Amino acid sequence: MKELEERIRREGTVKPGNVLKVDAFLNHQCDVELFDHMGAAWAEHFRGKTINKILTIEASGIGIACCASRHFGNVPVVFAKKAQSINLDGDQYVTTIYSFTKQREFPVIVAKKFLSPGDHVLLIDDFLANGKALQGLIEICNHAGAVVEGIGIAVEKGFQNGGEQLRKAGYDLDSLAIVKSMNPETGDIEFA
Repeated sequence: MKELEERIRREGTVKPGNVLKVDAFLNHQCDVELFDHMGAAWAEHFRGKTINKILTIEASGIGIACCASRHFGNVPVVFAKKAQSINLDGDQYVTTIYSFTKQREFPVIVAKKFLSPGDHVLLIDDFLANGKALQGLIEICNHAGAVVEGIGIAVEKGFQNGGEQLRKAGYDLDSLAIVKSMNPETGDIEFA
């Protein structure tokens, strides 16, 4: 998606350790119009697939998933929580994932009442690096008996192996911007 690539080039910042900061428009301050265009792009890609739920992980995926939902008939957006709280009650699907950004493991929790056998799910997230978060969401869908119809990613770090693994596993993965390489010294970003 050229619009997203241009925003990354113009406003993204490359940090040491393969970190790409896009907080000005994607995962701190949200450009809702851009999110809407991203949702339209995913709706075009996944046209013809039955999708009755969108699943993401808090926090950065929520805004993107909500905007995308409008392009899929306003299907419910469910977000996995990263910590137990008194607001979580009843039976739950729980797994543990490792976060590249946070450099630690944390639980991923979805209440069973929001994900059911026979649901047709689109997974949405802001970044794909090693794919650990998505593997956790896939695991939760498998436990629920839900079908993963596709995966929509805003920014994929194509030089890391997450996207390749998911494609090899047969998932329909649509990454709107695939970063081929980035250089923290020059700030240069190349797209696939």
